[in-house]
Amino acid sequence: MTNERAAGGKKLRLDKILSHMGVATRSESKKMVKQGRIKVDGKPVKDSGLQVIPEAVTIEVDGAEVRYREFVYLLLNKPQDVVSATEDRRDRTVIDLLDAEYLAFEPFPVGRLDKDTEGLLLLTNDGKLAHELLSPRKHVPKTYEAVVSGAVDDSDAEAFKRGVELDDGYRTMPAKLEIVRRYDREGLPHSDIRLTITEGKFHQVKRMFEAVGKKVMFLKRISMGPLRLDPELDTGSFRELTEAELRSLRGE
Repeated sequence: MTNERAAGGKKLRLDKILSHMGVATRSESKKMVKQGRIKVDGKPVKDSGLQVIPEAVTIEVDGAEVRYREFVYLLLNKPQDVVSATEDRRDRTVIDLLDAEYLAFEPFPVGRLDKDTEGLLLLTNDGKLAHELLSPRKHVPKTYEAVVSGAVDDSDAEAFKRGVELDDGYRTMPAKLEIVRRYDREGLPHSDIRLTITEGKFHQVKRMFEAVGKKVMFLKRISMGPLRLDPELDTGSFRELTEAELRSLRGE
């Protein structure tokens, strides 16, 4: 067995690898080993607790290769009425939208979107990356599109640029407000806007507009740092990040 050919790789128990990948529980792995169904580098395994470097060997179960990976990174176009949590007693969560093959990784949402907010949400089990993206010190920009009740104008853009005081007395960091269009709906002025903020206070976008006397009617996140919402991704759908997207998130 050529474990050394993956320099710096970490040894893991074979049954732990299979459990992590959602292939078999540890007890199931033990039975499968006795049945000769698990091979490593083409040879039947005699002990489900065998220590291997997963990147350095070929693992097969019932003739099918199992490719190990520690982390998973998913780009979700979150729909309304779904909560950004791993579990909830009353509502569907973003985890409920995932295919079973990803559940073994125990992914979690990086940050949160309000229940009635749509758009980009990253799910992963990479705690280090999540911490980097959520750290207040990083000031990761997040861009939203919104429909606002009221005529948003240049004075609002200036106020957001300076920072506005929220209902709890907190003054926001400078934000970039772009007015896409203004129009009347049912005789009332409305505005389509794009807003970029670099922090993530509770209900922040909605509270910022309340601070200037307006109300957010619809909200959608379209970007987080270098990550953009895929226009081909239907609401409620998800896909894995591309290598390029992952590298950009890591700042590579």
